[in-house]
This record gives sequence, C-alpha cells and structure tokens, in this order.
Amino acid sequence: MYYAAANGLAKAFNKTLCNLLKKVVSKSKRDWHERMEEALWAYRTTYRTPTQATPYSLVYGVEAVLPLEQQIPTLRLAIQEGTTDEENAQLCLEELEALDEKRLESQQSLECYQAGVSRSFNKRVRLRSFQVGDEVLVVKRHIITSRRSRGKFSAKWDGPYIVQEVYSSGSYKIVDLEGLRIGPINGKFMKRYYP
Repeated sequence: MYYAAANGLAKAFNKTLCNLLKKVVSKSKRDWHERMEEALWAYRTTYRTPTQATPYSLVYGVEAVLPLEQQIPTLRLAIQEGTTDEENAQLCLEELEALDEKRLESQQSLECYQAGVSRSFNKRVRLRSFQVGDEVLVVKRHIITSRRSRGKFSAKWDGPYIVQEVYSSGSYKIVDLEGLRIGPINGKFMKRYYP
C-alpha cells in the first residue's frame, strides 16, 4: 500500500483514470472532481484487451445500455422491448448463469495476456549476479545524500564496494574499502565495478 511500485494494478488504473480526466475536464482543470463519474463511466464501458471484455459486463453479465442507444434504438433494445416480463426475467437468469463462465474466460485471457507481456519484458532484462569478493558500485540513495551534493553532474553510483555475502533472494551484503558493512541491498541497485 505504501510502496506504489509494488502495486502495479492500482498504478496502471490511476494512470488511465488521470488520462481520462484530462480529456473531460475544462480548461480551468478545477472541476475534475465533478467529472469523475463521466471518466469512470467511460472506463467501465470501454472494451479491455487483456480481459477481452468491458469491466461493466464482468460485473453485471451484460453490456451497459449507452445513452445513445436510448435515442437510436439498437437491435438489442428492440428485442428486449418485445419480450414479456417473464421472458425478460428468464433472460436475466440465463445471463447471470453465464456470468461465471464469462469471468473464467476473462481470467484465462488475462493470464495469457500477462504471460505474453512478461515474456516480452524478460527478453530485455539482464540478470545481475555477483559472487563473494566481486567489486561493485551501488546506486546513490537520494534520501541519504544531502541536497547540495545532488545535481545534474553529480555521480549516480557510489563505490567501489566488495561483496561479502550472497543471499538466495538476490540480496547482497557488501563492505566498503575501510571494512564498513552495508546491506543487505538488492542486486538491482548494484553493477559490476571495472577498475
């Protein structure tokens, strides 16, 4: 909850919602809270590629009736208007029974989509692994460094350090040249040092 990078779904949704709000707010951008319903309606009724469905249809089992469909009747509304109350109730029951199957298909589609994205991402990832005794550089942490030392031309890497312990989770304990122990630190914040 407090580490946004770990919550990818929330981050992706917030990004999409912000983009939608940018399109519906006025020039003053002060009425964004009044336009939230429009943005959420647009999100909920838009087809999503990963799930192969709209969020609205995954909750209610049917597609939303758009305001335009009220003015210009579609085939779906014409069929629904021609049914009796009993037939309409029977249709609703059938749609609700099919909802679980639709959600399962959507879940499978989402898993296939995520696997494809993962494969694509992993092609570009270079694994970094270090052994005990390797010399490494570590990314400078901006929290620890003072504001004066940070700048456009300041070094982004600190070191060299020597790897003292290797953990199975991809973390490392390192020591500086004076023997001061640092860590554990994640391997993604480290790179090999070439003297």
